[in-house]
Amino acid sequence: MTLTRAIVIAMIVGALIGFAISEGFFDEETTAALLSTFDVLSQIFLKLIKAIVSPLIFSTLVVGIAGHSNLKQVGRMGVKAIVYFEVVTTLALFIGLAAINLTKAGVGVSKPDAEQTLTKLAPQNPAAIVLHVFPDNIAKSVAEGQVLQVVVFSLFFGMGLAMTADKHKQKLLPVIEAFAEVMFKFTKIVMYYAPVAVGAAIAFTVGKMGTDVLKNLALLVLTLYGAIFVFVLFVLVPAALLFRINIRRFVAAASEPASVAFATSASEAALPLAMERMEEFGVPRSVVSFVIPTGYSFNLDGSTLYLALASIFVAQAANVDMPLSAQLVMMLTLMLTSKGVAGVPRAVLVILLGTCAQFGLPEWPVAILLGVDAIMDMPRTALNVTGNCLASAVVARWEGVLNDNPEATAA
Repeated sequence: MTLTRAIVIAMIVGALIGFAISEGFFDEETTAALLSTFDVLSQIFLKLIKAIVSPLIFSTLVVGIAGHSNLKQVGRMGVKAIVYFEVVTTLALFIGLAAINLTKAGVGVSKPDAEQTLTKLAPQNPAAIVLHVFPDNIAKSVAEGQVLQVVVFSLFFGMGLAMTADKHKQKLLPVIEAFAEVMFKFTKIVMYYAPVAVGAAIAFTVGKMGTDVLKNLALLVLTLYGAIFVFVLFVLVPAALLFRINIRRFVAAASEPASVAFATSASEAALPLAMERMEEFGVPRSVVSFVIPTGYSFNLDGSTLYLALASIFVAQAANVDMPLSAQLVMMLTLMLTSKGVAGVPRAVLVILLGTCAQFGLPEWPVAILLGVDAIMDMPRTALNVTGNCLASAVVARWEGVLNDNPEATAA
């Protein structure tokens, strides 16, 4: 049985168990015990993945850069990746903006009697965003899961190692390369546990929230799913065709990491698997180790699309008249603030609350969004991972290094 099939079966079983819990098939004590157990089973997986992410990014990125004999090629690859990221995420923002203005899902939402209080955030400013990119303590960055800071540190470390004399470089580079191989094997072991974690995560979500969670905000959920479908059909598919990416093979390669991301709502949970599958697809490790981790900060297609949709939903629900010009200013702001969104569940809500504070919008509609955020988080996270997988293939093709027949090469 393939990992994808096992994950799909686990999702179905988890959903059925969650439905039984939410419908009161068990007594209160048993329900509490089951929810607690499922939560622990899913959290174990997320903790193990978080333990893998920073070492894997560091080792693969350093080897990818220091192993290049031409640093100009690395710089060129970086420029191409950033150009692609900006074009695609900008399109995602405007598709989200168009979708919410078309359906007006937030119009008519009633303010709850008991207003939920959420932590207020200081408005983000460009200077703070830029400074946040650079680590002042790499151990702290690793501990806090600041992926972008780890990427920046790894880039500078890799460039420094590449510029070092061969007698020193050849002592350290093989050690880091061996460390990268160990981390990939570590990932493979952890992934055997993925179906259990995925099933437990689905069971916990459905059991905790119930199947009625879609009723109040069904239109908003459908708007998001529809916008994601439009984005895939009119942005990702044309990008794949433009760069001559074999769509059938790509779907087969990206399905497993996308499934993990969908079930766990955590981009980080799928990062190691995404890197492994794209390398098997034919993208060189030097490209995979650079583009995918960088994309986790600059190319979150699903998160940026959702932010555009959710921010206008908040304005509609609060009955705030926001003309198109003001909406465009908000989109420009989101183009900056959406960079560096952590690849963990609900992290995008931090950016949404910051945007509300910056534009003087109330917080109570965001509290309403929390009710269905788990259901909306799954597809946007899967889109984040799929978009980054495609980005690695696009950059590899752009660089002329994509292997269209990796099986033959391996043989």
